[in-house]
Amino acid sequence: MSRFTVRKRKGGFTLIEIMIVVLIISVLLAIAIPNFIRARETSRAKSCCSNLRQIETAKEQYAMEKKLNIGSGCNLNDLVGPDLYIREMPVCPSGGEYTANAIGTKATCSIGENKDGDYDDHVLR
Repeated sequence: MSRFTVRKRKGGFTLIEIMIVVLIISVLLAIAIPNFIRARETSRAKSCCSNLRQIETAKEQYAMEKKLNIGSGCNLNDLVGPDLYIREMPVCPSGGEYTANAIGTKATCSIGENKDGDYDDHVLR
């Protein structure tokens, strides 16, 4: 045998290598998780605004059919039913409650504006 034999390294990772991988994964998660949360709430807010538009359209049809003036009272019971303007009661994906309001005013969600940015406001604009 030669004096200069090559030692074979056993398979596996060193502690430093494992710690670096864990550090990289944790940094990526710290960046990604807030973005996922924001995207989820943004999609909920957009779905809520879609429901509010549906309520507004039903209110307009109801007002035209009943020949109501601006300011006339209207509630969701007048709009929602199997043979009415909306078949099923819309549900806010974030758990808010809808209010139809009077003719000429926009329908609202109880969550409304969160005041921390416009991406998660449940307001019909």
